[in-house]
Amino acid sequence: MLSISDIKKGKKIVLNGEPFLVLADQHSKTGRAGAVLRTKLKNLRDGSIINKTFQGSERAGEASIETKKAQFLYREADTYYFMNNETYEQFELPQEVVGEQSGYLKEGAEIDVYYFEGNPINIQLPIKMDFEVTEAPPGIKGNTADGGSKQVTLETGLQISTPLFVEKGDVVKVNTEKGEYVERA
Repeated sequence: MLSISDIKKGKKIVLNGEPFLVLADQHSKTGRAGAVLRTKLKNLRDGSIINKTFQGSERAGEASIETKKAQFLYREADTYYFMNNETYEQFELPQEVVGEQSGYLKEGAEIDVYYFEGNPINIQLPIKMDFEVTEAPPGIKGNTADGGSKQVTLETGLQISTPLFVEKGDVVKVNTEKGEYVERA
């Protein structure tokens, strides 16, 4: 069992039988009151985010989450299909679980899959991925002091802001955590 001093950002815990990822943690202690930990938790099974406050004596179980490599195969309606790279076993995850990460999934992409109690429950994308630009308006430099930016569409349909020099057909590196352009690949 983890005490409130052990619960930190990036830790995987179990509450009420559900696995959660700690997205943010803030410790505070006021006067005579005991220590308090305010957390922002992401349910790894359904993708929902909750805020939970732990009092000084509360504890949480550590989630035994296994991470395995998998390949994204294809999407059909609101279901995403993947293949385990070791066993070649295919499995599916619904749109509610994949969430906003779906904008970065392209066929053949290798990702990490979280397994809880032997079942795949969620995915983790690489921090940086390469994408081809399929639509880009012409870069018209105007009254800009910092070089300017424009919206382009990637091969997955996702739109991001890039510098004006990025053209259709370019391959760009994107930070999947922030959804930002990093560089041309």
